[in-house]
Amino acid sequence: MRYAEGEKYTTPSRTVTEADVALFAGLSGDYNRLHTDEEYASRGYFGRRVAHGALTFSLSTGLWYAAGLFRDAKAFYGVDSMRFTRPVFIGDTLHCEVRVSRVSERNGDTLVEFVSETINQRGEVVLVLNAKMLVHPE
Repeated sequence: MRYAEGEKYTTPSRTVTEADVALFAGLSGDYNRLHTDEEYASRGYFGRRVAHGALTFSLSTGLWYAAGLFRDAKAFYGVDSMRFTRPVFIGDTLHCEVRVSRVSERNGDTLVEFVSETINQRGEVVLVLNAKMLVHPE
């Protein structure tokens, strides 16, 4: 795939499920009660359980792939900044809006810098990040 500065992409959407949160807790070992204990979380800051931030990030990378983005990746080069701007709850439906901010050459490969916003069904940005992906050159 060829990437150009300023290009914008919208991914398909995906709903966060109870199973996603439970499986992610098991996979990551993060059993924080804010994610796993409804009674405890109901007395907390958000009033109910929230999905792991790392789960939200992981789902976002899957949404990029579902949109056909970075399928030609050689390596995920890194995240320069990442902010979780709103909580994600079980039942929220997320999609990403991605904008290519810079394309450059690095050791014979293409380095794509991009901004990704993960957005819920209410149009609220829940995650924003600036990242880089190393892809095969065209």
